[in-house]
Amino acid sequence: MVWHALATCDAGGGHYAPALVLDGKAYDLEPLFAAHPSPALQAVAARGLLSEFGNWPAIASELARIAGQAQAGTLKLGPVAPSRLVQPFTPHRIFATASNFIEHANEMGTVLAAKAESAPYVFMKASTSVVGPDAPIVLPAVSKQVDWEVELAAVIGQGGRNIPLDRALDHVAAYTIMNDISARDMTRRNDYPFKFDWFRGKSFDTFGPFGPWLVPAALIDDPQKLKLRLEVNGKTMQDDSTAAMIFTVAEQIAYLSSILTLQPGDVIATGTPNGVGMGTNTYLKPGDDVVASIERIGSLRNPVIQS
Repeated sequence: MVWHALATCDAGGGHYAPALVLDGKAYDLEPLFAAHPSPALQAVAARGLLSEFGNWPAIASELARIAGQAQAGTLKLGPVAPSRLVQPFTPHRIFATASNFIEHANEMGTVLAAKAESAPYVFMKASTSVVGPDAPIVLPAVSKQVDWEVELAAVIGQGGRNIPLDRALDHVAAYTIMNDISARDMTRRNDYPFKFDWFRGKSFDTFGPFGPWLVPAALIDDPQKLKLRLEVNGKTMQDDSTAAMIFTVAEQIAYLSSILTLQPGDVIATGTPNGVGMGTNTYLKPGDDVVASIERIGSLRNPVIQS
């Protein structure tokens, strides 16, 4: 199957349309529908991707068919300007796993229990933190320590409760990138007996760059064999592999579903490797350019501005 992805483009007038990504370029799908009906993708165009995740198998099937025809040259597609791409969708729930790489935990001064005596540490980010490719990360005036974290994001297609570990990846519709932007000086608190406030440090508006598109799970052979990299102004800050995760993507899904019912469109940001700014006391500043990349998915670029 040819590599492809599903993007979302701003079609104007408050309308957002599905787009096919081939060889790193996006193509508008809506003009095809009159001559080449695609009911599942037309439903995405009409009602938005989030409401249609329960029908992901049909969406993925139609997308793969169109990608194959386009690659073979039997279907002509109109390109979409990169500036029109937005986040693939805005999830209702974003689960994020903290300290899921040993070297990252070490650089943060976090002492972890042995995996056999532990479980994933999960917090939630606000959906209003989500922005798409090329949208600015806005530094809040109250923080002087805004940091980056490249993470593999798994998007749930089929929901469920008490999902068995050996079936967990069957519930993933697609993979993409999340940059879990974090205000370190807002995450730690001294005015309460609770030392960490993950919600406050992680949920400022624009603190969730997400995208640039969704790669169907069928195109990712093993989510534990993907290279992760993050650059600030062209300098590599993070460079590791999902193989170094403490809790795998499947283990995180099984764990979360033991607590609550996972729903179609839920997003799990699966943890970041070492190389964040806090390790060297280096933080984002206005004018910076941040690029988070994951093998087999692509790159997510966002500029940094001051509020």
